[in-house]
Amino acid sequence: MSTEKRSFQAEVSRLLDIVAHSLYSEKEIFLRELISNASDACDRLRYAALTQPGLAAEDANFRVVLTPNKEARTLTIADNGIGMNHDELVENLGTIARSGTAAFMQNLSGDARKDMALIGQFGVGFYSSFMVADSVEVLSRKAGETQAWRWVSDGKGEFTIEEAKKDERGTIITLHLRKDEEEFLEPHRIRHIVKKYSDHIALPIVLHDKGPSGSREETVNSAAALWTRSKSEITQEQYKEFYHHVGHSFDDPWLTLHAKAEGKIEYTSLLFVPGAKPFDLFDPQRKNRVRLYVRRVFITDDCPELLPGYLRFLRGIVDSEDLPLNVSREMLQNNPVLSRMKQQLTKRVIGELGKKAGEPAGDYATFWDNFGAVLKEGIYEDPEQRDAILPLARFRSTGSSAGAGEDLVSLDDYVGRMKPGQEAIYYITGDALEALKRSPQLEGFRARGIEVLLLTDPVDEFWIPTVGAYKEKPLKSVTRGGAADLAKIAPAENEKKDAEKEKPAGNVASLIAIFKLALGEAVKDVRLSERLTDSAVCLVADEGDMDMHLERLLKQHQRLDNTAKRILEVNPKNSLIQRLAATIGQDGASDQLGEFAWLFLDQARILEGEQLPDPTAFARRLALLLEKGLAKAA
Repeated sequence: MSTEKRSFQAEVSRLLDIVAHSLYSEKEIFLRELISNASDACDRLRYAALTQPGLAAEDANFRVVLTPNKEARTLTIADNGIGMNHDELVENLGTIARSGTAAFMQNLSGDARKDMALIGQFGVGFYSSFMVADSVEVLSRKAGETQAWRWVSDGKGEFTIEEAKKDERGTIITLHLRKDEEEFLEPHRIRHIVKKYSDHIALPIVLHDKGPSGSREETVNSAAALWTRSKSEITQEQYKEFYHHVGHSFDDPWLTLHAKAEGKIEYTSLLFVPGAKPFDLFDPQRKNRVRLYVRRVFITDDCPELLPGYLRFLRGIVDSEDLPLNVSREMLQNNPVLSRMKQQLTKRVIGELGKKAGEPAGDYATFWDNFGAVLKEGIYEDPEQRDAILPLARFRSTGSSAGAGEDLVSLDDYVGRMKPGQEAIYYITGDALEALKRSPQLEGFRARGIEVLLLTDPVDEFWIPTVGAYKEKPLKSVTRGGAADLAKIAPAENEKKDAEKEKPAGNVASLIAIFKLALGEAVKDVRLSERLTDSAVCLVADEGDMDMHLERLLKQHQRLDNTAKRILEVNPKNSLIQRLAATIGQDGASDQLGEFAWLFLDQARILEGEQLPDPTAFARRLALLLEKGLAKAA
């Protein structure tokens, strides 16, 4: 078979260049990444051999071998794991992050520290080889197959793949090091890197040193599963490196949870909350990335039954003593032991998050900014944990006592500073925080000093109706229904004075009637507003109708065909509204006011972020109004 020459994806070529430069100061981590990949390959074969023993029959002693060759200036990393065939080499080494590559590249900024974190999130550790090598060769034979394949690339845009010979299964990666990277051929340097980054790997890492005194082999790691050790024996640095291994990440863990459960069921868990968002956090499949082991044997890293979807940000392992080693995918789906483990793990994680949330000097806001939108999914879909998750939720708000709306507040914080006469927890939903802060629907609440929660996560539209109330305080949207609740809350002194000065003109009611007649079926109603203090108009949903933001979300995802008509609220204290009301009775006023009604409706739609149904008519009316204004000025 002839040699195939293929090009990397365009994004991959750029990414390889970024890896080589952004990670320059951390270049020794290339060895950590390659050892982790080799360890994973051995884990996967060990699991596959449970049902197909013949796959591992030729060599059941799994290990990783490091061989420096100073004369050839090469470093090889060999494993006797599951190996790769032709298609897997092309898929795994010729494509980065697959369908997510383009989105990933859009987030790269040129800032070395940020790019390094992003690269780590995408688990592309193999490509860190090009930090120290000007050419990389991968020779691999998949377990159960006889044909081997050789993959070669200089990381500059192309790679070749061809048939090859290899007597045993597994993979050998040969790095042809650059002239200034000979330090990685020194045995003492290799030992130091393995001890620093990979001592926790649960299979032997062997250094094959072909020195002047002869060839010798030396196991340079402890080769014991980290989670089986006592917590007192494990350093924070070892925990961090294990997190890097299981999470394929470069960031540091925000929280480490190491526990052993004993009793009716026994298992050990070593879980980490990442310090940065994983790239696949909002993947529609919502897969968790915690590995399941049974008595130190890797089973799977895709087990939805191990943890709920709303804890998918966790990384780490769970090692069971009770599940059978030959457990199948079908057995996992309805296994009572796994179900019990899931309940206990979920409760433990939420409990630990509660402790962190209660620490006055803690950095819980960092966790919430990263993973709050995901954790809130649990409020909606997990009734058993709902009461435990709700106190963990944090929100931006308009409350001045909450740091001018910039600090995060809990529902308990909100309830504790409700105004006298206030009976509900008010909120507003939208796509962007800054846009919500400027929403006209907030004006009346802000004038009375009533705090409003500013919710920008799509899941907020779903958990709020499920919960309904918190501590007997109903959750109410400020964009739905009337604002009669405002009348029950005493206004501030300055608002009382303003209300006395700005008595609405008596013919505002007639203006409302003209607006209703002009707009007809375009709106559900036109009425005076109690929620507006500055803006002329706003749109609201009727009390029993769907919230406007939720309706837009469903329409965007083609989950809703018909939309409810909205109510146009008019501010009788607005100077423009009063001037228009004063024109009633003048010649031609009705026609002109009808045009104003449509302009106000379109203005309200724009403020809500909605598309105008007839932009041409809006432009025509606006141009006509400007023309008349200029004519009067002349």
